[in-house]
Amino acid sequence: MEVTGKIKLIGETQTFGASGFRKRELVVTTDEQYPQMLMIEFVQDKADILDKYQVGQDVKVSINLRGREWINPEGVAKYFNSIQGWRIEVMQSEAPNAELPPLEELQASDLSDSEPDDLPF
Repeated sequence: MEVTGKIKLIGETQTFGASGFRKRELVVTTDEQYPQMLMIEFVQDKADILDKYQVGQDVKVSINLRGREWINPEGVAKYFNSIQGWRIEVMQSEAPNAELPPLEELQASDLSDSEPDDLPF
């Protein structure tokens, strides 16, 4: 899956436990009628990917949805979801279409290929 939007926040890398589990959070604001602020986690070696990006950039983030079950001490199951990123790239702004000829060339070629105009105006 992919999410597109503008980077709102890039968190610092956090390290947890004796195993050295690393996590870094990214918040992206989507460009929709009702914009959403989505927190996306980059874990372990993927946390370093965010070093090349900065707040305000328009990006496309490849994500995986993760879900897990936890049984609380009373024996009741609770469910948690997270969004994990694994790739991010800057969105290219749309450049003018270079394939179209300039207007002057288009008009000149249209006139030369058509029949003479008999209209007085």
